[in-house]
Amino acid sequence: MRFVKSISLLLFAALLCAAQTQVPDTPAGHQLSAWLEAFNRGDRDNLRDFLQKNYPSGLERLDRDVQFREMTGGFDFKKLEESTPVKVVALVQERGSDQFARLTLEVEAAEPHPITSLGLRAIPRPADFPLPHLSQSELVTATRKEVERAVGSGHFAGAVLIAKDGKPIFSQAYGLADREHKTPNTLKTRFRIGSMNKMFTAIATLQLVQAGKLELNDPLGKYLTDYPNKNVASKVTIHHLLTHTGGTGNIFGPDFDAHRLELHALQDYVKLYGKRDLQFEPGSQWDYSNYGFVLLGVIIEKVSGQSYYDYVREHIYVPAGMTSTGSEPEDQAVSDRSVGYTKMDSGGQWKPNTDSLPYRATSAGGGYSTVEDLAHFAAALEANKLLNEHYTELLTTGKPGTPDNSYAYGFEDHKINGTRCFGHGGGAPGMNGALEICPGPGYVVAVLANMDPPAAGRVSEFIADRLPER
Repeated sequence: MRFVKSISLLLFAALLCAAQTQVPDTPAGHQLSAWLEAFNRGDRDNLRDFLQKNYPSGLERLDRDVQFREMTGGFDFKKLEESTPVKVVALVQERGSDQFARLTLEVEAAEPHPITSLGLRAIPRPADFPLPHLSQSELVTATRKEVERAVGSGHFAGAVLIAKDGKPIFSQAYGLADREHKTPNTLKTRFRIGSMNKMFTAIATLQLVQAGKLELNDPLGKYLTDYPNKNVASKVTIHHLLTHTGGTGNIFGPDFDAHRLELHALQDYVKLYGKRDLQFEPGSQWDYSNYGFVLLGVIIEKVSGQSYYDYVREHIYVPAGMTSTGSEPEDQAVSDRSVGYTKMDSGGQWKPNTDSLPYRATSAGGGYSTVEDLAHFAAALEANKLLNEHYTELLTTGKPGTPDNSYAYGFEDHKINGTRCFGHGGGAPGMNGALEICPGPGYVVAVLANMDPPAAGRVSEFIADRLPER
């Protein structure tokens, strides 16, 4: 009797598992299948026809959906989480990456069951879909295959480097640095790195703290005594700026667009935005603030007596052996600097990102580097050449009050498939980069692209997800 009961339980479990991996035979399930087929096909006219018939309110986001399909490659159904005749919640995975999403779709109860709502939300990879940790040789083989696939599908152009204990085990460049002149990307190509500059700014700040010239809990007004908004000056601390918890807001928008080429120095940003009040009480929320890191650059200049650019070159680039990293103005010729290419706001056609670039990078981002320089930077940081051991740990350890306590000082501190890594990404039209430093297994992953996000991020995630455990 007990044997029969065990067989029944096993059969039930098998049937339940099978049901979870199939789209349900319900009105909501049928619409889910039909939407996936139309979306995955990648044909704008076909998707428009489907939406007109089944989800008219979705037509307003047709162009975004077409761009989203281009970016993701479409979705594959993986698991059913919830099902009723009029609602289905399913897990799906992007065809072009390891990214999972939760798809929620609802339909009207009456025929022909048009869709009333459809939502997709990115989620961490579920535990029941684990990715394998590869051996080092398997990782190199898998990386080469994946990057070549991304290049072939038009989703990557740039450079990739993987280092183990400071020594490169994979380094390769792909695509063109300048499409007009057919100049290929190489390992010496300098790519714009966007917000990856925040790592340098955070290190510069902590160097001054380590030297006793700054205090993390001091308000910024102690150092910028003439800051226009006294509420900001008295309440926002250096710690708040480093962790994006100061409520200082962003710099991008109509004001930036109108004055983009007039913002030559960091102080010019303070003149433009310095009268703004706080968006929220410092320390009460987390909100990514490029302006906060601009202010850190201004503080570095004030305390050190050097320009931000001179300071990071002398105290970070030189000791780290970074010979190809900098932030020269865009109107100055920089050898080996790639042209960034974007499809954003261009009707789906690649074009140079020249019209979106600032006059010069800031302490919030926008400089340029190479994958080799980023590997040198990671090695110097881990060897405590830029900060002592205490401040290196303080720099890279996630802080309370940030999302999942995973944002440190200008570094993200997170686990990727169980492996702790820290680093930072950067992205803007025509540029994308990612650096992951994973001290446990001893790997560093540096990826740079002269294309729209998430070109580099996807490659970096693919590699980091599969790193050997030791």
